Amino acid sequence: MNPIQGYHLITPQDLFWRKSNLMKIPNADYLERTGSENLSARLWRMPPKSASTLHKHIRQEEFYFVLEGTGRIRVGEDTLTVPKYGAVMVGPDQIRQTFNDTEEEVLWLIVGAPEELELLPTAPVKPDLSVIYPVEPTQLPKELAGVEWPPKDA
Repeated sequence: MNPIQGYHLITPQDLFWRKSNLMKIPNADYLERTGSENLSARLWRMPPKSASTLHKHIRQEEFYFVLEGTGRIRVGEDTLTVPKYGAVMVGPDQIRQTFNDTEEEVLWLIVGAPEELELLPTAPVKPDLSVIYPVEPTQLPKELAGVEWPPKDA
């Protein structure tokens, strides 16, 4: 993988916020404009009573850091509570899902390496998604039992 040359300043105005494909969670990719092949970094703004996809990775380790609110993440069979400015490091083989079972928004910064280039929209060959989603990716954790997410109007 090629390292970037020089440096890239990324300002808040440079960020493009979009909803994730499956779970409709607002997120912004910090590194999409840098062309980095080594590192990924995204902000994820978790609305109240929401969850991201239940997934794992091929090679990528992920560092989950809570910027605002109290984060919740399930890793395998464990459910962890992560305080503001707390973090969790998760290996690629671990199935994981961030979720928000509170009434307050939670902001995560999630940094991963190495970048899994085969997952990018521009990849010439797509991977077997059952490796990333070995179980139903839109299932909610037990803490959100009875909640409908994503909302029908998302």
